[in-house]
Amino acid sequence: MTELAEPFSMSLPAVSKHLRVLERAGLIVQRRDAQRRPCRIEAAPLKEAFDWTAHYRELWEGRLDRLDDYLKKLQSKEEKSHGRKQRSPK
Repeated sequence: MTELAEPFSMSLPAVSKHLRVLERAGLIVQRRDAQRRPCRIEAAPLKEAFDWTAHYRELWEGRLDRLDDYLKKLQSKEEKSHGRKQRSPK
């Protein structure tokens, strides 16, 4: 745990708590080896989450691209209309 805590300037209890949460979520597996508790990442649940979010990423990217196109059209129309409405100085 000391190795894990060091780069993040976290306390050992905080690292321990994070590891318990990850273990309960099925994202890591810990085993005892005397005083050490080596951890191994479980990739299957992460792949499930990635696959699920990938679908929504594609969906939202498409929606945001369409919104961007729509806003560009509105801006273009607004710029054209402002050009026509300019009044000459009196």
